[in-house]
Amino acid sequence: MCGIVGYIGKQNAANVLLNGLQRLEYRGYDSAGISLLINDKLVTYKQAGKVSSLIDLVEDKNLSSNIGIAHTRWATHGEPNNVNAHPHTDNSGKISLVHNGIIENYISLKNKLINLGYFFKSDTDTEVLAVLIEYLNSKVNDLEEAVRLALSEVHGTFGIALISSDEPNKIIAAKRSSPMVLGLGEDEFILASDTSAIIQYTRQVVYLNDNEMLIIEGGDSYRTKTIDNKETTSKIDHIDYDLGSLEKAGYDHFMLKEIFEQSQTIRDACRGRLLTKEGNTRLGGLMNIKDKLRNAKRIILTACGTSWHSALVGEYLIEQLCNISCEVEYASEFRYRKPILNSEDIVIAISQSGETADTLAAIKEAKEKGATVLGIVNVVGSSIARETDAGVYIHAGPEIGVASTKAFTSQLIVLTLIALFIGRSKTISELEGIKIAKEIEKLPELLMKYLKMLTK
Repeated sequence: MCGIVGYIGKQNAANVLLNGLQRLEYRGYDSAGISLLINDKLVTYKQAGKVSSLIDLVEDKNLSSNIGIAHTRWATHGEPNNVNAHPHTDNSGKISLVHNGIIENYISLKNKLINLGYFFKSDTDTEVLAVLIEYLNSKVNDLEEAVRLALSEVHGTFGIALISSDEPNKIIAAKRSSPMVLGLGEDEFILASDTSAIIQYTRQVVYLNDNEMLIIEGGDSYRTKTIDNKETTSKIDHIDYDLGSLEKAGYDHFMLKEIFEQSQTIRDACRGRLLTKEGNTRLGGLMNIKDKLRNAKRIILTACGTSWHSALVGEYLIEQLCNISCEVEYASEFRYRKPILNSEDIVIAISQSGETADTLAAIKEAKEKGATVLGIVNVVGSSIARETDAGVYIHAGPEIGVASTKAFTSQLIVLTLIALFIGRSKTISELEGIKIAKEIEKLPELLMKYLKMLTK
């Protein structure tokens, strides 16, 4: 649930970072902090409580800087207080680090560093990583290489960003099973764990892959490479929603707004895909595996949370319309057992964010077993969208409310479209397909009528 923001460029970094933290407040957190390089010296402020408390804390401080990182933390290691809040620094006070995820072997790393003479102020796993980078940097005298070596020793998940007073024009970031995205502005870069912190400044973004590092140098240069030190090529994606999607638009809260957006998001999920006169669907993301879908012996739906509930409905749809055996698996269970899969099986992974760690692990397991893997996700360019063989976006727009509404119904619609897509190639006649398509077409209007009845 934590949020990361980083900035380097021509604007006042503090303003961009604090604004970004406010955009990420919906994710849930218990403390917030910011680190800036001011006149090449590291300055850090952090505070338990809301972002507003952090803003009050720094209100009368000199925050003139063009580079910095910031964070909202949800406590995992140590209670929520000022000391455990991010960012965390190394013993020298030169390196500042923010981190999402869990470092599973932090205790053994911490004990190793204590034996080497290093000390710790917090209870967090994140501070251990900052100090480990410091130690390795003392050996190799190369911050980028020290980060790479440190991440090679880490077991667990991470999305990180760090700055150092020794290299005051550089931000280093990396990810493993925790989202990180880079916004490409004009002579500036905005780094974040969610595009909602970026959209105000640019729509051009690069999504980091798992086990990939990002090195930003100044406001005009960046490069990526793997933690194994192999150069990678970045694909630039476009954010397809606007800033207004992140506002309440007159509603008391985001959940209510998103409930009433459902009729429109269902239309968006069907637009250009539902061919009512033909009784069929056009799903461009599945055309290259159409034959595999038609000939599949079994389809397995895997997901977590709300997406798992949409999969339960999808199971009925697929078996009824496609006459194919279908199963639903918790992604968190799927990854820890030895599923019997082969090349005739189709695994469909469902996730709103496209970054669900257990679902990503299930995808890896399924691909290793030879199955064809599809993704149903909301976030364009997300890890699941990139890791799967094919897939369909639900086009629900950003979901801010914690209780999923519009993403859930959009997932159901996309599962229905997929079932009709497969069914028309196997068992469903054109006449029956037209009947089903007409019923789907009615859903947005029926849903809006129902919602209006509830609010009378």
